[in-house]
Amino acid sequence: MENNTSLQQQLLDAGVHFGHLRKKWNPKMLPYIFAEKKGIHIIDLNKTTEHLTEAAAALKQIARSGKKIMFVGTKKQAKEIVTECARRVNMPYVTERWLGGMLTNFNTVRKSVKKMQSIDKMLGDGSAESLTKKEKLTLGRDRDKMDKVLGGIAQLGRVPTALFIIDIGHEHIALAEAKRLGITTFGMVDTNCDPNKVDFAIPSNDDATKSIAIITQYITAAIAEGLAERQAAKDEDVEEVADDEKEKKAARIQAEAEAEAGRGGAGRRPGGTGGGNAGGGQKRRVGGPGGGGANRRPGGGR
Repeated sequence: MENNTSLQQQLLDAGVHFGHLRKKWNPKMLPYIFAEKKGIHIIDLNKTTEHLTEAAAALKQIARSGKKIMFVGTKKQAKEIVTECARRVNMPYVTERWLGGMLTNFNTVRKSVKKMQSIDKMLGDGSAESLTKKEKLTLGRDRDKMDKVLGGIAQLGRVPTALFIIDIGHEHIALAEAKRLGITTFGMVDTNCDPNKVDFAIPSNDDATKSIAIITQYITAAIAEGLAERQAAKDEDVEEVADDEKEKKAARIQAEAEAEAGRGGAGRRPGGTGGGNAGGGQKRRVGGPGGGGANRRPGGGR
């Protein structure tokens, strides 16, 4: 409970509770509104804390399972925060402009990303040296333009599992595409939006930089935790596999040693017996006929 209280205090200090003007409100936000002050709606921070921890737990689980979460925040106040947080946990992000069809037409977007990467390669390995100065300049400008819009999703190989959206009203195209593809959505929802449009709504002020920062950082910390747990589980598995391999190897060596000992014993037994027989036979053959022959020959001569 203490943790929640301190979290609530932090949210309060960051101004997460300030909503929009009463005339701009969405009636569906009524359960999350605490009061109205000077014509401005005040968000209930108890509800914010509850929904924030719930969303963070769900995102932690998604990260733990190795799935991708895309951060979306193209508002001026959100750009830097979203870029920094997404990079910290190595997740895709969109902060410049949401291209129509970025999710629903993902294959075409991937082609643009590949084109950007091939330009990078050309400029990097010197194969662009044969081009004129003007062509190189144009190529560089195209690359920068593409990087601005697509840089955040360059490493994204497939459609993400979840979207974390800063302002669901502002990012309505992203939200619509996610809904169409059945992607789980998380979003900061202000008093002028419909919270039912996202799977996990976090009632909060989505206009102030401080408010965006505290919510996004809390979510990022949960994702980082999930990734750390995934890595720890992987390391444990590797250790277990190594231990199993060691045990199997030891058992194999022991079995080979026992088999070798068995073969050695079996070889010695027949060898000893055979040697005795052979030796005995040889002595008898030499002693019998040889001795008799020697006695007979001189006798015959006489």
